[in-house]
Amino acid sequence: AVGLHEGLWMSCAAQSTGQVQCRLHDSLLSLEVHIQTSRALMVISLLLGFFGIIVSVVGMKCTKVGEEDPVTKSRIAVAGGVLFVLSGLCTLAAVSLYATQVTYEFFRESTIPINARYEFGSALFVGWGAASLSMLGGSLLCCSCPAKERRGQQYHRQSQPSTAREYV
Repeated sequence: AVGLHEGLWMSCAAQSTGQVQCRLHDSLLSLEVHIQTSRALMVISLLLGFFGIIVSVVGMKCTKVGEEDPVTKSRIAVAGGVLFVLSGLCTLAAVSLYATQVTYEFFRESTIPINARYEFGSALFVGWGAASLSMLGGSLLCCSCPAKERRGQQYHRQSQPSTAREYV
C-alpha cells in the first residue's frame, strides 16, 4: 500500500496502481474512544444543523409559515441561529478531538516508523472550515433579532414641505 487513510467511518488503503480498498470499521465497541466520541459529536452536529435549517426557514421574513408577527418570526430565526452555532461547536469539537489524537500519536515514542504514521488529511481542514462557516452563519442569524427599543417602533412616512405655490 502506498497510502493509508483512516477516518471516522472506514479505513482505506491506496495502492500504487490507483486502486483504493476501503473497509468499514468492524464494531462500534472495538473502536477507540476518540473515534466513538467524534462520531457521536458529528451525528449530533448533523441533527442540530438539520433542525437549524428547518427552524431558520420558518423564521425567515419571506415565508408565510408560522406567525405573522415580525418579532415572533425574528425570535424563531434567532433560535435557528443558535442551533447552527451549536452545530458548529459540535463539529469543531469533533474535528479538534480527532486532530489532537493524530498529533499525539504522531509525536509519541513508538516502534512505528515516522513515514508510516498518520498526519492531518483534507477532511480535518474541511471540518474546521465547515465549523467556522456554521458558527458564522448562526451568529448572523442571531443578530437578526430587532433591538428592544425598535420593536414597537413603526415606520412612518414623513411629509415633505410643499415647494409648489398655492394660488388662492
